[in-house]
Amino acid sequence: MSGYFSRASRARSGGILIFVLAVLLALPTPVSPAVAENDSLYGNYLAGRFAVSQRDNAAAAEFYRDAMRKDPTDPSILERAFVLELATANMEGAERLAAQLVQLEPGHRLARLTLGVEDLRGRQYASARRHFSEDGGNGPIADLTQAMMTAWSHQGAGDLAAALASLKTLDSAEWMGIYRVFNSALVADLSGDMKTAGEFYAEAYRLDNSVLRVAESYARFLARTGKPEEALTVLDAYEKVSEDHPHITAVRADIAAGRVPDPIVKNTAGGAAESLYEIGALLAREGGEDHAVVYLQLALYLNPRATMAILTLADVYERQQNHALAAEAYSLTPETSPLYRSAQIQRAHNLNALDRLEDAQAILNGLIEKKPDDIGAMRALGDILRGREQFEEAAAFYTKAITALGAVTEADWALFYYRGICFERTKRWDQAEVDFKRALELKPDQPFVLNYLGYSWIDQGQNLDQAMDMIRKAVELRPDDGYIVDSLGWAYYRLGDYESATRELERAVELRPEDPVINDHLGDAYWHAGRKLEARFQWSHARDLEPEPDDLVKIEEKLKAGLPDESTDRSAAGTGQKNGG
Repeated sequence: MSGYFSRASRARSGGILIFVLAVLLALPTPVSPAVAENDSLYGNYLAGRFAVSQRDNAAAAEFYRDAMRKDPTDPSILERAFVLELATANMEGAERLAAQLVQLEPGHRLARLTLGVEDLRGRQYASARRHFSEDGGNGPIADLTQAMMTAWSHQGAGDLAAALASLKTLDSAEWMGIYRVFNSALVADLSGDMKTAGEFYAEAYRLDNSVLRVAESYARFLARTGKPEEALTVLDAYEKVSEDHPHITAVRADIAAGRVPDPIVKNTAGGAAESLYEIGALLAREGGEDHAVVYLQLALYLNPRATMAILTLADVYERQQNHALAAEAYSLTPETSPLYRSAQIQRAHNLNALDRLEDAQAILNGLIEKKPDDIGAMRALGDILRGREQFEEAAAFYTKAITALGAVTEADWALFYYRGICFERTKRWDQAEVDFKRALELKPDQPFVLNYLGYSWIDQGQNLDQAMDMIRKAVELRPDDGYIVDSLGWAYYRLGDYESATRELERAVELRPEDPVINDHLGDAYWHAGRKLEARFQWSHARDLEPEPDDLVKIEEKLKAGLPDESTDRSAAGTGQKNGG
């Protein structure tokens, strides 16, 4: 959800490891008080570092707080504790530590930014500007941050010319142009200079009309300045890039109802929050996720209802597989936001990943109760139940979603595909086949559907030539997808072409070396290709990769007795993997 200007058990085990490490390092020992104090300091420091490596910022922050109490002057502990307070949105603690940091390092970039944000929030614009100007950082992100935040401090003080001059410094790099022009439009708009704002909005739109915030803001501006038809033209153009985006739909609904859409920035703090969000989204896209979290938390400190910052923060946590923090972030989305329902659906997915199925179902059923035709919530329930192999229940929700569709479009192929999987897994092949064919009618070259239907036909000995063409096409479309390559190899195996099966399955194992099913398939192919020593090695490797219990029994049996002869084996071979579901 972050985009450009925009789109478990592991956690529990990590927490246990952190706790154990902290306990071991902090255990009392029969030594002098000074040595014990040092051990406790070092123990908290190491435990904090380990917690950071596990992306458990809350635990890490607590360990560093303990370390700070032992030695409040150590610069490295102070800096780590400060950054963690920011990352966990403890702004009071972050500001206190930032003030200490600038005493030790006057040009500390992040500390100065934090203190400047606090002053800007309190409308102390001159003081905020001093912090931004004393930022000792260098590099493009530092330049971008300093120019944008300084501009908002000038805007808050009523000096539009100085604000625009600050943003003008971003001309040094071509890629910064969109940031300079767009933020100039926002600054001028909030300052009430509609002529200047309109010129900058139009320029930003010419630079890149595919940027959500640019298109949305420009359309809102045009509608507010008596040009609703031009606003609709901007919305139409964006929907060719991203159809049915809730923000665009909301603006269109306002115009259709004769309402005047609000600007996206309503005050100086909100404008600075928008700029911080833009930088956070940029960092997240470029792989700087930990830095992105800090910028996004600062944005939310200035504007707790900044939906795009909330969703980008949640998206970062999702990518880090920190499902608890992602669910918490999604819960912050205001109910008045056009993206509220989407955020709730993502929240449910993250709760499900934490094995909180009932909570996830309660959220999604609540959405459906309020909006009985909520296809997104119905599909999410189907996806969650399908992932838990509750295929009968999942199929029922997909059916509800399909019934609620009205006119069916290409974008709806997935509903038929996933329902087809549920039908196939519950032994209703006739219904499954109809859904797979329907999915292909809607999206003829969809590789997952080609793969699933093609393999199913081969598995049943039907439409063999067409089926092999479909699987080859799927591999052509996704040549680096180990699961689909595995399906092609296994299809060759089922047809008795062991040489081709071995070739494709070896490639599948290279692409997915950690998958027990693919390794098991390669072992079977090796056996019938006469490479029995390699087959046993491959089966042993598959066994060590923790396969499903039923598969493990079959693998252990093969390790003991090998495989039966070709005709018997082909008629009773284990089920192949129809990957992509």
